[in-house]
Amino acid sequence: MHKLCFCTPLDSEGPVDTSLVVVAVEDETNYLLGLNCDASFLDEVSSGVASRHERHAHAACAPPSWSFKEANMDHHFAPVRELTDDEIASRVVIRDILNMNQSIPKNPKIAFLFLTPGALPFEKLWDKFFQGHEGRFSVYVHASKDKPVHFSRYFINREIRSEKVVWGKISMVDAERRLLANALKDPDNQQFVLLSDSCIPLHAFDYVYNYLMYTNVSFVDCFEDPGPHGSGRYIEYMLPEVEKKDFRKGAQWFTMKRQHALIITADSLYYSKFRDHCKPGMEKGRNCYSDEHYLPTFFYMLDPAGIANWSVTHVDWSEGKWHPKSYRAQDVTLELMRNITSISDSVHVTSDERVSIFFPRLCEGYVARY
Repeated sequence: MHKLCFCTPLDSEGPVDTSLVVVAVEDETNYLLGLNCDASFLDEVSSGVASRHERHAHAACAPPSWSFKEANMDHHFAPVRELTDDEIASRVVIRDILNMNQSIPKNPKIAFLFLTPGALPFEKLWDKFFQGHEGRFSVYVHASKDKPVHFSRYFINREIRSEKVVWGKISMVDAERRLLANALKDPDNQQFVLLSDSCIPLHAFDYVYNYLMYTNVSFVDCFEDPGPHGSGRYIEYMLPEVEKKDFRKGAQWFTMKRQHALIITADSLYYSKFRDHCKPGMEKGRNCYSDEHYLPTFFYMLDPAGIANWSVTHVDWSEGKWHPKSYRAQDVTLELMRNITSISDSVHVTSDERVSIFFPRLCEGYVARY
């Protein structure tokens, strides 16, 4: 499994020093952007990458038999209780969206969604990544604090209407949904990649484009953490729609196919549960972070076979803390980025007994500090 990009966070002590990364990248740009990749990847893609993704999805959050397209809706949900009117309405809409015949445009594009407080320090690297691939991608920027000054033509006039984002609160999810909604206005956008201001690409555009366009799943990090930083964040006020047994965790960075982007923007029922009952400083000193729980729980409940339970952005949970590992400027070296491209497993570390769960993965990231 290959990494597609690397994201360094903004740590608690202030903005990351990007100079180390920029120097390393510029020294070996061909390596980082995959410009000397051989043609074997394209052969691999054309010979069945999609089926490989499908196998990963089955191992993720549901048994292989789960699929909206293969069985009756009632069979999938088989409720042990009577569903509320809101649940019935929500699931009917989701079912129809997932089952609708999807017409593939002549020129399918990837929408790159940048979630940033302001400036994009790696804009020049993204400019190099995008060069020569005009018409195959779209760029959207949500700048929650300061309007950035852009140097790349690909970013000029690409800001959407943005609102303040507070780390750990529902405003983070609101910004993600706002980016998705704006990107969905372009019918050619078929894949949607959420990125932070600290992300850089590790492979060439063609590599990323073919990998994502040949998959039939979304890459949403999703795992069960029975410990205090997982299920311990659940609160009973989410009942009856969200039960503790369904509560899942994952890093916020995703790559999502169009149908999944549609059901996320259409959702109000499950979103409202996390808006009202998953936030920092809840009762009994518990903290819940909706950007780590809303999407994993939503997809686990409603389309588990439609996602791989790992992200194309590499996230290091090995410290067993509330959030993934934060990288400092001195940590970001060319050796680190090379190591990331060679990672073949996704490791989820639970917060109860530090149990490691291995799954294949693609890329590196962490929630930006706002």
